[in-house]
Amino acid sequence: MAAAVATAPGTLGSLHAGGVRLVAACNARLCQGLRFPSSLAGRRVGQAIWAQSWVPVAGGPAPRRGYSSEVKTEDELRVRHLEDENRGIVVLGINRAYGKNSLSKNLIKMLSKAVDALKSDKKVRTIIIRSEVPGIFRAGADLKERAKMSSSEVGPFVSKIRAVINDIANLPVPMIAAIDGLALGGGLELALACDIRVAASSAKMGLVETKLAIISGGVGTQRLPRAIGMSLAKELIFSARVLDGQEAKAVGLISHVLEQNQEGDAAYRKALDLAREFLPQGPVAVRVAKLAINQGMEVDLVTGLAMEEACYAQRKGPLAIKENKRNRNS
Repeated sequence: MAAAVATAPGTLGSLHAGGVRLVAACNARLCQGLRFPSSLAGRRVGQAIWAQSWVPVAGGPAPRRGYSSEVKTEDELRVRHLEDENRGIVVLGINRAYGKNSLSKNLIKMLSKAVDALKSDKKVRTIIIRSEVPGIFRAGADLKERAKMSSSEVGPFVSKIRAVINDIANLPVPMIAAIDGLALGGGLELALACDIRVAASSAKMGLVETKLAIISGGVGTQRLPRAIGMSLAKELIFSARVLDGQEAKAVGLISHVLEQNQEGDAAYRKALDLAREFLPQGPVAVRVAKLAINQGMEVDLVTGLAMEEACYAQRKGPLAIKENKRNRNS
C-alpha cells in the first residue's frame, strides 16, 4: 500500500480492470496529466464522475430564497439558478402534473439537456431536484406512453432513462433530492441517484415494479442495496413495499424527515438549508471529496485508501491555498 501511494504524488487518472476504465477527469487546471499509480492497475472501479471542467466560485449561507431567470424551454422541467447569497444553488423542478411527473420521452430529453448544461456551468455548487406538483415527487415511467411503443422502442427508452439517471448521479457537485410526495419506481431511482435525500413524513417511497411483474430498469436494484444494505433492499423489492418518510429514515434511505408544512414543501426547504451549509466550503474540495467517496465505495478498502491519498494530494497545492483564502474572505 505504501509503495502504491508513494508512486502517486498528486496524481489521479486511469485504471483498467477487465475492460472497465476509470477516467477521473477533474478540472483541467487542477488535474491535468493526473493518473492513478500503475500498482493499482487491474482493480475494479466504477465510472468516473468527472467529465467537465469546473471552476470554484465564492458563496455563502443566506436566509434568502431569491430566484433568477427560469429556463422555459419546456414547462415540464424548470431550471432555476438562485441569486444573491444563494448564488451557486440550482433547483431542478419537475412540473408534469398531468402525468404525475412520470418520465416521458420529452421529460427525459429535457433532463438530459439540463444535465448537459449544468456540466458546463462553472458557477454551479449544489443542485436540488424537487417537484413543483403538490403531493408528487415523481412516479415511474409514463406507462401510457410506453404502451404505445413498439417492442423495439421499449429497450432504447429504458436505456435512455438509465443513462440520464446515471448522468445525474455523475454530476460532480452535491445533489439533493427533496421528496415532498410520492416517489415510486423510477421516482425513487431518481432520488437514489442523488447524494442526499430528504423527505416529508407524509412522502411515500418504494420500488414497486414487481407488482407489475417486472423489475426496475433505472438502476434501482443496484443503488438501493448500496444505500440501505442488500438484505433489506431485497425485502423491499420482493414485497414492493412502500415506506413513508419516518420508515425511510429508520432504514437509512433518507437523511432527514420533516413534518409537512401548509405549503407542501418541507423537504425542499430542508434541502435549501443543506445547500446553504455547503456553499462556504471549498468548492473543488467538495467535488474531490465526492469523487473519493463515490469511487471508494465501489472498490476494496486498500484501493479506496489509495484513491483518497491521490485525491488528497490535489488539495495541498497553491490552488487549495488560494481557494481557502477566497472562502475566508467571502
